[in-house]
Amino acid sequence: MEDRNPRARLLELAGSKGVSLAALSGLLGRNTTYLQQFVRKGSPRRLEERDRHQLAAFFGVSESELGAPEFHGEQATAAQSSRRTAAPWIDVPRLPLGASAGPGAFPAEETPVGQLRFSRRWLTQQGFEPAVLTVIAVEGDSMEPTLHDGDEILVDRTPRPLRAGIHVVRIDGVLLVKRLEPAAAGLVRVISDNAAYGRSEYPLADVEILGRVVWKGGRI
Repeated sequence: MEDRNPRARLLELAGSKGVSLAALSGLLGRNTTYLQQFVRKGSPRRLEERDRHQLAAFFGVSESELGAPEFHGEQATAAQSSRRTAAPWIDVPRLPLGASAGPGAFPAEETPVGQLRFSRRWLTQQGFEPAVLTVIAVEGDSMEPTLHDGDEILVDRTPRPLRAGIHVVRIDGVLLVKRLEPAAAGLVRVISDNAAYGRSEYPLADVEILGRVVWKGGRI
């Protein structure tokens, strides 16, 4: 009988990193409720080996803490060899949320509609945590020529103090992708790169910063 409780340990690890079970499920390329069901309902009874390995690597812990059997001797050597052959990529969940670069659009559900594959090595080199990355599409032309309608953007949702750059924000319930600059007296400047659009200033408290745009991809 197991002394450890992998469900409780997973909750503890997620809490220590401030990462939701939904985000971790997305890291695995699963439905956002996958790990919630594992923890709360015991389904599946055990994590699949691939999922367990990826979570252990993300948290920097032994797979045994997440329910893997402990091996000795030749079994341990074989297990270590298996870990070395882990997939060299990460599938980042793509959400059906259009971050409007024009007049604005309201978000829909947050169930992934697919994934976009990135090199594990590249993500590590950039200092990104896969569990807090999301891919969404740009809608509209207000960020041209930097971002075009239909571009895919990689959004880093790591909570950080505001610094100048392109972000996904929610203002008055509308999801937008805009360039932000800190302004005086607790204000933030919200800028469209397209000169045909204006710029505005808002109290920082009125701008919900959902993440920083760290990569873009699109048609030429």
